[in-house]
Amino acid sequence: MKVAVDAQLTVGTATGIGEYVRGLVAALRAQGADVAELAAPELDPWRFDRRVLWDQVRLPQYARAAGADVLHCASGTMPLRFERPIVVTVHDVAWLRVQGHTRPYARYYFGTFALQRYRRAARVAVDSNFSRDELLELLPGYDPGRIAVVYPGVAADYCALDRGRGDGRTILAVGTIERRKNLELLVRALPALPGARLVAVGPPTPYRNECESLAAALGVDERVSFMGYVDRDALLQLYAGCAVVAVPSRYEGFGYAAAQALCAGTPCVVSDASALREIAGDDAPVVALDDVDAWSEALAAALRGERDAPAAGSRDAARARFSWDAAARRMLDVYRASVNG
Repeated sequence: MKVAVDAQLTVGTATGIGEYVRGLVAALRAQGADVAELAAPELDPWRFDRRVLWDQVRLPQYARAAGADVLHCASGTMPLRFERPIVVTVHDVAWLRVQGHTRPYARYYFGTFALQRYRRAARVAVDSNFSRDELLELLPGYDPGRIAVVYPGVAADYCALDRGRGDGRTILAVGTIERRKNLELLVRALPALPGARLVAVGPPTPYRNECESLAAALGVDERVSFMGYVDRDALLQLYAGCAVVAVPSRYEGFGYAAAQALCAGTPCVVSDASALREIAGDDAPVVALDDVDAWSEALAAALRGERDAPAAGSRDAARARFSWDAAARRMLDVYRASVNG
């Protein structure tokens, strides 16, 4: 069985989906799978017109040329036409839930148009039970047996991180600086956390300006740092040295920052929204989404080092839960089911 995987979002500045594709492809090959990574480096995946060109024209062309028996559309979008079975990973349905502020044509393509295509997929993989339930709600009558929950893995360098105690002051937030990530909550918590600093890592959107204005209004702007995209080594150093990773998101289909922190043995605090409670399990504090006082208390405990020992003690269980080997075995079953009908 020849599997072609859409790897276009590994081009350039890869975010969570790029991390997903790289990890999955490597794990599939380690299982002996025949995998072709499909990408066009000359097409900027973050330009809307280039993304549509890739999805609808170049991706099916490349998959045919690769002789694929199954095409895995790993980024949540899929072509209108392809003769072989398609497996699509639906990481979340955020475009239909929380992206109302974005441009209408993007909301349509990544939201309604993509949702319509899912009915034609041979199988759908989702990152969490939460995302499965969201998808079934939006696709009435869809066969739940065609949806497989496959937790993404966490890369080995996070799992092998040599972490001692944190620095007692750094609150780390990782991910695109966009409204659904709810970074403003952490800014609002800072006045109650003297000496703490917030470090935000990830590509910016205009929402960053709102967070900067809020920080200035609260008098904490000197304690907020937006680092943009950082390389892998720098990010690992941040996970190793920070006091706590904070994930106050309003909507996550999975929550890579939380899973990475858990596997690294880094203390983590997450919101009670969307998939985050599921991903954290019993291994991290889960705090009400917009309760600034509760967030301040949970972060203060982590800054004092009270979460270091529990985080270290639960990392082996997290590594087992978010294993790329397990994800690859499960995904191979999904590919076989798609081919066999």
